[in-house]
Amino acid sequence: MGRHALLSASSSKRWLNCTPSARLEEQFAEETGNSVYAEEGTAAHALAEHKLKRCLKRRSKRPVSDYQCDEMEECTDGYVAYAMEQVELARQECKDPVVLIEQRLDYSAYVPEGFGTGDLLIVANRVLTVVDLKYGKGVAVDAEWNPQMMLYGLGALELFGAIYDIETVRMAIYQPRLESVSTWEISVSDLMEWVDKELKPRAALAIAGEGEFRSGSWCRFCKAKNTCRARAEEFLRLAQMEFKTPALLTDDEVAEVLKVADELARWSADVYAYAQDEAVSKGKKWAGFKLVEGRSCRKYTDEEEAAEAAVAAGYADIYKRSLIGITEMEKLMGKRKFAEVLGKLVYKPQGKITLVPESDKRQEVMAATAEADFKEEE
Repeated sequence: MGRHALLSASSSKRWLNCTPSARLEEQFAEETGNSVYAEEGTAAHALAEHKLKRCLKRRSKRPVSDYQCDEMEECTDGYVAYAMEQVELARQECKDPVVLIEQRLDYSAYVPEGFGTGDLLIVANRVLTVVDLKYGKGVAVDAEWNPQMMLYGLGALELFGAIYDIETVRMAIYQPRLESVSTWEISVSDLMEWVDKELKPRAALAIAGEGEFRSGSWCRFCKAKNTCRARAEEFLRLAQMEFKTPALLTDDEVAEVLKVADELARWSADVYAYAQDEAVSKGKKWAGFKLVEGRSCRKYTDEEEAAEAAVAAGYADIYKRSLIGITEMEKLMGKRKFAEVLGKLVYKPQGKITLVPESDKRQEVMAATAEADFKEEE
């Protein structure tokens, strides 16, 4: 496995917002092996790389992986179609654009030892395009002011800035499983202003392990998240509001809690998981807590023998049979075949009205409309 940059592009949102976190993470052991999600993402990237190379008439051997399935085939086909659209757009601006796939990008001129890998780079005269494939199903990622994409742009400028008179950096994040494509562009002059005002000063603090610890959405994948004091202090401050009844909170206080409610729940779950793992695997004793055996359900020692015994006793209706779920069926058939065979037999009921942050991409529902919808369902 190749080494990872201390100030990597993928973790840049974290170390730019919480500069000491990069050095703090060094105190934690590297996780052994990759997660299933990471391995699945690696397989998707390898397959997408192969397909894109073949479309560009370049030699490539199809990769083999246990994670390949109809969904991955369709997702990577969609990515390649989008990538080729960007290549064709570049060909309209430049007769022979430079197209690089899975290119190592070095941005150490701005961030100490900084490097990463760009999924797709396209250089056409004055425009540089950076495309990033994200195969996960977590959260839709916005390209606007996205530090990972901006660092990739800087790395690409280091490669081609002296050869081409690049004025604009275009960025695109393609997330097929979320049906999300986010695009944004920035002028090179504005990008370099961000480098001088934000990137370089914060990178200098991060590499030295200095600055202020700050909690936020960037804590999600931090190795120190379970025992980080700054994160704990922030959430404990908000948790104290639980001792007031909602009627005693001001509107601003309620809004503040709503903004971090999901993060607060995740934090408490992270701390609990950490404490339980320490107790189970290392024998750690926590004041006021103990280990017990959880509740379990009864199981047959031998299902075939149990079925034979039930039938022998005169009970025949002992098996259940049900239709597999829509997602499983679509994965079995593939999206196109599923739409052809079952498209008319599937509907999507109205979702439950829920309160979300303004940044959510879904269309707002007016309160009066929501109330009427609830009454119709009753």
